[in-house]
Amino acid sequence: MELDQHDADSMLETIVVPRTHDLGGGFEVRRALPHRDRRMVGPFVFLDQMGPHVFDAGTGIDVRPHPHIGLSTVTYLLEGEISHRDSLGTVQDIRPGAVNWMTAGKGIVHSERTGPLVRAQGSTLHGLQCWVALPKAKEENDPSFSHIGAGELPIIDGDGASARIIAGEYFGKRAPVPVESPLFYVDLALQPGARIGMPAEYAEQALYVVEGTLDLGRDGSFGPGQLLVLKPGAAVTLAAGNGAGARVMLLGGEPMDGPRYLTWNFVSSSADRIEQAKEDWREMRFPKVPGETEFIPLPDLPGRPVRYP
Repeated sequence: MELDQHDADSMLETIVVPRTHDLGGGFEVRRALPHRDRRMVGPFVFLDQMGPHVFDAGTGIDVRPHPHIGLSTVTYLLEGEISHRDSLGTVQDIRPGAVNWMTAGKGIVHSERTGPLVRAQGSTLHGLQCWVALPKAKEENDPSFSHIGAGELPIIDGDGASARIIAGEYFGKRAPVPVESPLFYVDLALQPGARIGMPAEYAEQALYVVEGTLDLGRDGSFGPGQLLVLKPGAAVTLAAGNGAGARVMLLGGEPMDGPRYLTWNFVSSSADRIEQAKEDWREMRFPKVPGETEFIPLPDLPGRPVRYP
């Protein structure tokens, strides 16, 4: 929802209410980016909230091997566990508070599944996945993978507010994640009655409400599943509303060095490069994931890639 730009008192530029998709068995995903009202926030071109969902024993997620180019994928869990495998030979379980940062560069393939032990017991899954577009000069770099444990990420804690810096730099702290452009991604937990200032450190900034109610003063209160894009230069005070706590993701960065094109799992500054990636996947020229045998055919993608913004 585009807001009235003549409201000089508002700190908000856009409110995005994500689309909800049922992936089967009641497992829902909310997609906040890209959206018709907002395609990107800084280098963030994709933002999904997974769950929360309770899987019965014997069930879980099975995201078969699929390709990426021109971006970094970011997986961050609040509950549960996912087993990651990729064409570099990486095998990594991700758990709450840790970060999987996979840079596709010129091309990578990965799968995401519920591991056998977790699947046998039944589990809860709740988390977020982002795509961060790479700068033009880095789009064709070799792919790479980094796993940063929860204990390695900086935390700012006090007065009922706790902020974990997942990636980039914010609140004067920098996460040890190998980002390729100026950005920030923060997990903020607010106890009842807690307040914290969100400074205008980057040109493009947004908040995604995960749990509870967020009070933004004269701009009002917002419940879970809303992406609030701030006006450039806006500094806001965040508070937990309605006498309860809140969980909010803070994200953004500097604008990209030109538009990006997006089709399926591919992001690039060049529409022709995406067409090449599509052909490479059809012809099975991407690297394989060791231990995986399944293949997802390229979906029917009519027309040219979508240009963002």
